[in-house]
Amino acid sequence: MIARALKVSLIVGTVLNLINSGDALLAGRLPEHAWKIPLTYLVPFLVSWWSSRAERRSRGSVG
Repeated sequence: MIARALKVSLIVGTVLNLINSGDALLAGRLPEHAWKIPLTYLVPFLVSWWSSRAERRSRGSVG
């Protein structure tokens, strides 16, 4: 469950960071709001993990 959430987070977070801050990152500098970069990975991780957890609970296997 966590491994899957990490994979989703890496893929989705990277795509979102490239969309939002790609020009600055590819130019070798941090964007103005660099503190948002970790959040861009954290949000898809939490969504994936939470949805997997909710699905397991709905099927009766708590995890």
